[in-house]
Amino acid sequence: MAPDKITTVLKDLFQHQKLGVLATVSDTSEPYVSLVAFAAVDDLDRVLFLTSRSTLKFRNMLSSSRVSMLIDNRTNEAADFDNAVAATVIGRVAEQQGPEKTDLLRVFLYKHPELTTFALEPSSALMTIVVERYLLVSRFQEVRQLEMPAGRE
Repeated sequence: MAPDKITTVLKDLFQHQKLGVLATVSDTSEPYVSLVAFAAVDDLDRVLFLTSRSTLKFRNMLSSSRVSMLIDNRTNEAADFDNAVAATVIGRVAEQQGPEKTDLLRVFLYKHPELTTFALEPSSALMTIVVERYLLVSRFQEVRQLEMPAGRE
């Protein structure tokens, strides 16, 4: 699958899915996964999500910025083995601060207006994954990789 085709599949998946599974690791190397609402920026080089600073996932991200997120369109039907698509996002995460935060929060809230109150709470953090690569799995076992230029810097 050509990189532009992978990008098209990713954009379609991200447009239709609201939730992803975020994987973090603690300072003792214990893995932890969380369901999070996400949004991707148009060029797919960053994925955004919100969390409270009081959560285990936030503490994990402070100790290790390496994260991954799984976003998929499964329906829990047998047809998923042929039709489902799953994307794994691999990259580094940081709390978004500075002048770009307002624009990125706007991107996130456009997709998730129901989370506006949570987003504006002082204890909430807008997190940005700088994507290094995507792994796209389709037809149960066909794996394609897309390297992102921003993630290689």
